[in-house]
Amino acid sequence: MLHEAALKPFLETSGEFIALRRDLHRHPELAFEEQRTSDIVAAKLEQLGIPAHRGLAGTGVVGTLKAGTGNRAIGLRADMDALPMAEANDFDYRSTHANKMHACGHDGHTAMLLAAAAELSARPDFDGTVYFIFQPAEENEGGAKVMIEDGLFDQFDMEAVYGMHNMPQLPLGTFVAQPGSLMAGFDIFNITVEGKGGHAAMPHLSNDPIPAAAQAVSALQSIVSRNADPLKSGVVSVTQIHSGSSFNVIPQTAKIAGCVRYLDHTVQDMIEQRITDILKGIGQSFDMTVTLDYERRYPPTINDQAEAEFCADVLRQTFGADGLTPSDPMMGSEDFAFMLQRKPGCYIWAGAGAPDRANADLHNPHYDFNDDLLPIGAAYWTQLVKQRLPLRAPSP
Repeated sequence: MLHEAALKPFLETSGEFIALRRDLHRHPELAFEEQRTSDIVAAKLEQLGIPAHRGLAGTGVVGTLKAGTGNRAIGLRADMDALPMAEANDFDYRSTHANKMHACGHDGHTAMLLAAAAELSARPDFDGTVYFIFQPAEENEGGAKVMIEDGLFDQFDMEAVYGMHNMPQLPLGTFVAQPGSLMAGFDIFNITVEGKGGHAAMPHLSNDPIPAAAQAVSALQSIVSRNADPLKSGVVSVTQIHSGSSFNVIPQTAKIAGCVRYLDHTVQDMIEQRITDILKGIGQSFDMTVTLDYERRYPPTINDQAEAEFCADVLRQTFGADGLTPSDPMMGSEDFAFMLQRKPGCYIWAGAGAPDRANADLHNPHYDFNDDLLPIGAAYWTQLVKQRLPLRAPSP
């Protein structure tokens, strides 16, 4: 059961942040293009009296709020970017930008963190420093990694960092906060099969790359089922095949692309090596050149044991023990993983589902962030700060 005392200040101001969230939804911006969004974030922080540092990863914003005399510091992170997809909703704040949509709730994540910043700046009853990290380019482009490379943890030294994501599949008011691997690592691959083009009526004068590509796709499907430990998760997905231009032309090349997911680095290593070996054999078997571009994108999101237990305690104390629910790891990925590689911390899922509304999945053209989660998420952030950086008793 949600505790009314924790939610009260946010329910009183929720209208302002719902309006802000819907404005962001109406004006989505893609990875590293979040200029308008970062302008709004920085202006709101400055309005609250929180200095805003800009420029990390281009459009990143970091707000700094100090209270008391303590020298401890933590970071709270929200992502800001939208997805390159068309929105199918018809409400008045739907996207006004063609093929751009907040289909993952980053508009809501930004609004929740700003709401928490407003409450903490108004009632700074904690001792230390909070860094409000507004990150660009979570979707595919690794904005967290770029912020780190640009000096995030060098310029803003913190002992721990925390993240949160809405989850429509979980009921509103429920949470997942647990140690270990919560989300998978994410790699991509691009394969080019180079044959010899020619007339479709004279295949003996050509070297058709399409049968070779088809054989490669079929063989890739056996990697996990016949090479991975059944108790260790892995996914190899071929998501693109491109070749040919006409009914009567054998193409010169065929291109294959896809992604790999894993929770254990030994599985990642095995999958990459098996893809390499399979393609080498395909090239030899079909007497053509097969090249592989394999890119390791995001590592697994792994929560620190102590920090996950701390966050679970915050959630229990704030919202009641019934709200915490266990979960298997998700094979989706999250670039907050790069921050967790550098600092201890915890990434949680916050339930956003409600029985009285449609709850489209993340990355669905009908998705919309559940505004009822705004005060809940902001309350969590606020209570986390107060418990992680408690006021010290005065010296006798």
